[in-house]
Amino acid sequence: MGEKMRVADAIVKCIELEGIKKAFCVPGESYLPLMDSIYDSEHVDLISTRHEGGAAFMAEAYGKATRKPGIAMATRGVGGANLAIGVHTAYQDSTPMVVFLGQVHRKFRGREGFQEVELDQFFGHIAKWTVELRDAERTPELIQRAFRIAQTGRPGPVIVSLPEDVLVEKTEMTFGSPVSVPAPQPAPKEISRVQELLKKAERPVILAGGGVIASNGEPLLLQFAEKHEIPVVASFRRHDVFPNGHQLYAGHAGLGIFPSVLNTLRQADLIIAIGTRLSEVTTQDYSVFNEEQKLVHIDIEYNTLGKVYNPNVGIVSDAKSALKSLNEMELERQWKDWSTQRRNDYLKDLEAEFPEEEQWINMRDVIRTLQDNLPEGAIITNDAGNFAGWLHSYYSFNMPKTYIGPTSGAMGYGLPAAIGAKTACPEKTVVSLSGDGGFMMTVQELETAARCDIPVIALIFNNSLYGTIRMHQEMHYPERVIGTELGLVDFAKMSESLGVHAVRVNTNEEFAKALEEALAAKKPCVIEVMTNPEQISTNHTVSSIRKKSKQYA
Repeated sequence: MGEKMRVADAIVKCIELEGIKKAFCVPGESYLPLMDSIYDSEHVDLISTRHEGGAAFMAEAYGKATRKPGIAMATRGVGGANLAIGVHTAYQDSTPMVVFLGQVHRKFRGREGFQEVELDQFFGHIAKWTVELRDAERTPELIQRAFRIAQTGRPGPVIVSLPEDVLVEKTEMTFGSPVSVPAPQPAPKEISRVQELLKKAERPVILAGGGVIASNGEPLLLQFAEKHEIPVVASFRRHDVFPNGHQLYAGHAGLGIFPSVLNTLRQADLIIAIGTRLSEVTTQDYSVFNEEQKLVHIDIEYNTLGKVYNPNVGIVSDAKSALKSLNEMELERQWKDWSTQRRNDYLKDLEAEFPEEEQWINMRDVIRTLQDNLPEGAIITNDAGNFAGWLHSYYSFNMPKTYIGPTSGAMGYGLPAAIGAKTACPEKTVVSLSGDGGFMMTVQELETAARCDIPVIALIFNNSLYGTIRMHQEMHYPERVIGTELGLVDFAKMSESLGVHAVRVNTNEEFAKALEEALAAKKPCVIEVMTNPEQISTNHTVSSIRKKSKQYA
């Protein structure tokens, strides 16, 4: 026999069964019964944010950090539209997430009621599944299905539309078991085919992506690479998939890619891609591979295989299960000379110095200061923007589960992601990096951190520009500056007004001192770093780009 309860109470029961501890929202009248049910829960905390986009980013980062679905909630069409950016991020980043959206009364549907939108249609293109809960007795079935879809196969976001009148209905509810995520493994004949390709390979490379991280397969990836001395490249914004200081790490296939990493991928005669969808950025606009190369593509989602490149061997498998099978191969061969060459070339790029103007703060030294002072296991999140090039190029991620970034390239992500990650891992230091353009988009969430006592450290690199777009503008339309210059904002003062300790720094010495104080403070802190607008990227200035653009004009 089931238990008679309200629909709202049954939804919270499903959340509790999955072991999810946090939910993020902007409150709305259309789902007040659901909020009221969370009030009675001893296991789920509700964090009310300042904007639905912030709530969605927090939930997405919580999902990345815990591998359990992040929960975001908002009201009707207006709240849903505001949090859509976080849904899109979860979709492209393969992050488990369940979004509950209040909807108009069932009797008012189809009349363009107040804030009415067909939410299932609105989100259909950027969600794994969308559903509207119309029948109270189906609550456990549909909500538990939502959690199953969010977590299984390629993880992603699920949208649940909740007409406000259904939430208060009472009926008998019977619940199933919490989701047990399947871990499919390769067939023996598939591993044999990989083995045959490796036997013939002279220059194999492992390209490791988020599927390895999601399956907790990092130790097995390390074992596989070490067993055969195969170099490893991390896919876009999956830096922590493999220890960056390891002799087999050959770099990151991201924006502003080192030439050595590009050469590693182009010179390889066999690429073993594990848990990556071979995105536009990872493959450098789908240009980095050639027809002469052999490709082994392993992914948990069958639709991913062949979507970008036709693999010689395509294997539908959980990354950890696949790596376990790969490690059982009998293959008496190593590629030490090749991997040493790729590592040495990578180190040359890594150690090359690009001078920065002395009167401005040195961005590479900022990253060195973070490297030297952050405690082991600290989590770093970042926004979209050129400032992230210094982090991506020069910070060494040597432990798993220490990086959370948006492969979707969403601006405004860094700060709310840090808040979401800190709620998931309260014992860890969490630092966000943002440019002034992106930070302004979610700056209001500093108040959320202050009010809820979530001690994150937020770094803002302020050059009063939309820097990434300015760089491309100078490449294609040199000196025709429009739309990319911003006003100078005093983020330190703004942050203080939101209840957060903040300091503005102009030198590396000031930054080191500010970071030391922030680490000791155990409360939300902001460090505003004033940066050189001329130094538009790690190795280019505005002037150098203009000069090069004119040469090819």
